[in-house]
Amino acid sequence: MACVICDNLERTYQARLSEYREARSSAGYRVSTRLAAQTNVEMERARYELEEHQSECAYALPVQVLKPQPQREMPANLQPLAA
Repeated sequence: MACVICDNLERTYQARLSEYREARSSAGYRVSTRLAAQTNVEMERARYELEEHQSECAYALPVQVLKPQPQREMPANLQPLAA
């Protein structure tokens, strides 16, 4: 990506996702799911912010490549008349 904001939001999302996975796999998760739930909310917020920015960012929008259409011959009944 060429957008600095996209890069920063992507890094933030990846960090939050890593924190969430760590919280889910910790021994304390079995005792209390509160920490994992809080990190899940933070991860979802980061994902939402990234998606929201990418929906408006010119660098993140998909680019369509237009290919020239092959020339087709006109049917005989539609060809221009010679002057």
